[in-house]
Amino acid sequence: MIKEVIVVEGRDDVAAVKKAVDAEVIAVGGFGINAKVIDRIKDAQKRKGVIVLTDPDFAGEKIRNIIAKRVKGIKHAYIAQEDGIKGDDIGVENANPEVIIEALNRARVSEEEYNEIYKAEDMFHFKLTGYKDSKKRRIMLGKELGIGYGNANQILNRLNKYSIDKEEFILAINKIEKSLGEKN
Repeated sequence: MIKEVIVVEGRDDVAAVKKAVDAEVIAVGGFGINAKVIDRIKDAQKRKGVIVLTDPDFAGEKIRNIIAKRVKGIKHAYIAQEDGIKGDDIGVENANPEVIIEALNRARVSEEEYNEIYKAEDMFHFKLTGYKDSKKRRIMLGKELGIGYGNANQILNRLNKYSIDKEEFILAINKIEKSLGEKN
């Protein structure tokens, strides 16, 4: 049961989310996020809390960041790129209800205070950068932890921003290595 208000990019995303869950949904209308929309999101955050679920692409990340800068304490939900692709279109509107529900259930709050739990060396140590299959590992990690896909810097930032604890991180890494047929 989702009690928060879900914030998405557009009307098609609203329809997809409503198919998945019974929740209040706000569409920001892409980059046209004006003060009125931000005020609606702030009001929703005060009333019920907010989960931002944007498309797994550059524009979606930019919109997510605009909202996060203006509305504190919101949760972030991510779908994997592969779960949002239909033809050459990528977006929440293409995800099936199960994927949307899973993403919403795994939503994470961005910490006000940045905790540097992970460092750049960790990205290399756990083969998330500098290896032939690093991109594949980051995709798998993002999906496993519910933090979306990103390059090594983005993944590092999200691990710290969402204060992913070491135990959860190591469990995810072990699961990835097992599925890739590697020994720990």
